[in-house]
Parts: sequence; C-alpha cells; structure tokens
Amino acid sequence: MVTASPSGTKYEAVIGLETHCQLSTATKIFCNCSTEFGQNPNHNVCPICLGMPGVLPVLNEKVLEFAVKAGLALNATIAPYSKFDRKQYFYPDLPKNYQITQSDLPIGEHGWLEIAPLDEAGQPVRKRIGITRLHMEEDAGKLVHAGSDRLAGSTYSLVDYNRTGVPLVEIVSEPDLRSGLEAAEYAQELRRIIRYLGVGDGNMQEGSLRCDVNISVRPVGREEFGVKVEIKNMNSFSAIAKAIDYEIERQIAAVEAGETILQETRLWEEGTQRTISMRTKEGASDYRYFPEPDLTAIVVGDERLTAWKGSLPELPAQKRLRYETEYGLSPYDARVLTDDRDVALYLEHSIQAGADAKQAANWVMGDITSHLKTQKISITDIPFQPDNLAELVGLIGKGTINGKIAKEILPELLEKGGSVQALVESKGMTSLSDPAAIGQLIDEIIAANPTELEQYRGGKTKLLGFFVGQVMKQSGGRAEPKLTNQILAERLKG
Repeated sequence: MVTASPSGTKYEAVIGLETHCQLSTATKIFCNCSTEFGQNPNHNVCPICLGMPGVLPVLNEKVLEFAVKAGLALNATIAPYSKFDRKQYFYPDLPKNYQITQSDLPIGEHGWLEIAPLDEAGQPVRKRIGITRLHMEEDAGKLVHAGSDRLAGSTYSLVDYNRTGVPLVEIVSEPDLRSGLEAAEYAQELRRIIRYLGVGDGNMQEGSLRCDVNISVRPVGREEFGVKVEIKNMNSFSAIAKAIDYEIERQIAAVEAGETILQETRLWEEGTQRTISMRTKEGASDYRYFPEPDLTAIVVGDERLTAWKGSLPELPAQKRLRYETEYGLSPYDARVLTDDRDVALYLEHSIQAGADAKQAANWVMGDITSHLKTQKISITDIPFQPDNLAELVGLIGKGTINGKIAKEILPELLEKGGSVQALVESKGMTSLSDPAAIGQLIDEIIAANPTELEQYRGGKTKLLGFFVGQVMKQSGGRAEPKLTNQILAERLKG
C-alpha cells in the first residue's frame, strides 16, 4: 500500500511478523507437566521446567511432529538435521535464566504462505508472503503485576510458571507485507492453517497465538529499509491492522517533520487507539547462543517426513479454491465457510449426503451460524447433523415444504435434531403444492377483495404482494411460492 504525505512524497511500509504459536500437546516440550490452560498459578510445574539443578530435559516427540507438519503446511524446507540452543537472558519469568530454542539450525526455512484478501468486487487478490524460518522453543512464565506493599512502600509482581516449558513454534515472515490489512490477513491465514492441522488452537485471548510486528517506512522506490519499530501487545487481528495503520501514519509524519525515528519497542493501547513507547533498542541483544548440551541433535529421516507429509489435511487455500470450482460458490462464501474446519466439514458431509451445495451453504452461513453465535457453541455441539440438513434441503427441492416452513421448524431441529420428514408430518406442515387447491384459495381471496382487484387491473401491479400475502396467511404459510405466484398472475389478469 502506498501512502501519500501532505508534501506529496509517496511512502510505503515494510512489515514483517514474528508469530509464536503454542502447540496443542498434552504435556510440555521437555517434561511431563500438563499444558492445560487456566490452572492455579504454579500448579503445572516440576523440577525440569523450573530449571532445578541436576535435571535433564527430554524432547517431547509430539512437539517435533507438530512443528514439522506446520513447516510442511507453510511450504518450508524441513531440515534433516537441526539442534537446540541456549538463549541467555535474565528475567524473572525465566527460571533457568536461559531459554531452550533453535538458533542457526531451525527445523524449517524458506517457506511461504499465500494471502487472498477480497477487493471491492469481492474477488481475491492473491499475494505470496515469504516465511524466513520456523523453529521450536519453550515458552517463558507469566508476570502478574499484583499491586503495592504499603508497609514496604513499593510495588511488587508475582510470577506464574505454569506456562514455562509450554511448546511453541516461532514463525518469522519475510518483510513482504505492506499494510495493516495484509498483516491481519497473514495472521488469520496462519491461524487457519495451525487449526486445520490440529497442532494448535490459535486462541489469541489465551496467548496461544502471539504476534509481534516489525514495521518501517521508506519513500517509494528506495531499496534501503527505514528504522524498524516493533509493536507488541496486540490481542486481535483488528488490533494488528489498526496498530500498523496508526504506526505508518506516525512514522511518515515524523519523517516529514524531520524527526528521528527511534529503534524501539512500542505497545498498542486499545483504549486510545495508538502505539506508545515501551523501551528503546540501541542494537541487537547479545544472547550468547551456544548448542544445548543436554539435548541430542534432531534427525528427521525421509520415511518419517513422508509419513507426516501424507497425513496433512486439505488446507484452507486448497479448500477455498475447490469450493469455488467444484461447488460454484463465490470467493466470499468460500472464505466464510472454510474459516472454521469443523464448519467446512459439516457442509461437505451434508453435500455428500445429497444436499445441493449452494442451498446447504446458504443454510450454514445463515440460520445455522446465527444459532451458533446466539448460543455461543460450536457446530460440532448441535444435534442437527449434516444428513439432517441434506434432508431439509431435499424436502424443499421436492416441494414437500417451502423455505418459510423450513425456517419455522429449524430452531427445534437445531435444539433436538432428528428426522425432518417426521417433524413436518407430526406438525401437519407439508407444503401446499396442489394447483387445484391453491387455485381455489386464490379465487376466494380475489372474490373477497374486489377493490384491490380493480386497482391491480388499473395498473397498481405492486398489489401482487398484497394478494401473495393473503394466500400465505390463509394457507398458514404452506402454499408453494412459485406456483402461487404463477396462478395468481393468471387469475389477476382475468
């Protein structure tokens, strides 16, 4: 995205994301402690994740599997040989005073991810974003700033080590992003992939997905990067977009005013919708990396790599394209329906059960999604199964019921499930599709409304809606709409 300043100079932003994704393993990366979220502070801890003397870490094989699958899904080259390193830094939430991570030999490199935001015409604008690297590491703990001690006259913080040792993959993008919209699209697509793989839940509110943004601006046409600023503390995709767009404007204004842009870390302040300075950075930190002596090298053989690659599911981008070509859905509909893998599978199973793809998609995106949002539940929680949706769509197609009847019975079906045909018959709600019966009903309505008939024949054709409404009212909504309109048009003409 190119932004013009008041002086007329055109600038572009250069943006890269560092994303930490928590892996959904049952236990931590180097010990058997649970990774369950929400436990009492310091409940999920042991001597290994607390860094006690004399203990040794052991790599959780599931972490390696999940990391490799994430790398494969991001089109990265998986290293046949990699290793862990110690990253030295001192902070209260890091009990060992170093973090076990991967430095010069990460598990994956040189990948890419495609984003496809929709333009004003509803068409996808595809762009490939490079992935520099993907590596495994352990998480740190969490500081809780509790308040002040009046007797001591100072503030204090508490530390919860439950998160210490929770497995992460850090995914570093190339600086290929140019706007807040692109960055938010990248982060959302990354989360979709992680969720589709089943290797992480991507819940930003629980810290399972954390994005740090690196951003600078430069005049269009200049290859040299501007001074990089890092933004933290963004807990939603909209916050990522807003923070970046704000920072672009702030940096351009500073450059135009002749001010020096500091290399610093800034925080996104949701209340004021602005970034604020957290700390300055004068240069790269010296973490004194060296190979982790307590862990052996990681070797991923061809046989294992082939097996993991063969187990990958159809990924979001592939599914979107298939929905457009195979089901004839619009890019927007395909995007909505594939955002959640469970929703996509629900739709696919209903189509496999015989439902028309577009009709099933409309019901899923409309009434079913509305019910899920109202009840705050997942589509896997409802008793209304995909074959029930196929039955509903089929009954509408055959004229047994119409759309109005379907909408009336759907709430009960969503709550209780069961046969659609049986429910319709028990309520006597089958569609009225007998031409003779509909014609007789229309004749009675026309006879009872001579004034409206005269006005219609005098040119007020909008009164057709009045007569249709009367037919629906008298039939209890059971009259088949297409047939009703056809017979009405004939009778009203005389």
